[in-house]
Amino acid sequence: MFRYRSPQHWLEIFKAYYGPMHRTFAALDIDGQQALSGDLLALIDRLNRSGDTTMVVPSEYLEIVVTRR
Repeated sequence: MFRYRSPQHWLEIFKAYYGPMHRTFAALDIDGQQALSGDLLALIDRLNRSGDTTMVVPSEYLEIVVTRR
């Protein structure tokens, strides 16, 4: 689960410290940044399970391990 003080807090942290998101926002103009922020916050709003102003969003991922024989 992703747990943050708020959806906006999550967005600020990921924009600052998560490389792919940091680079994406850096490549966009201000209108693009605002549009992407709005889309991400809307997605979080749909997935948020906190029931209050904090953020609790399930985090699933696929891990693949490749081995050579």
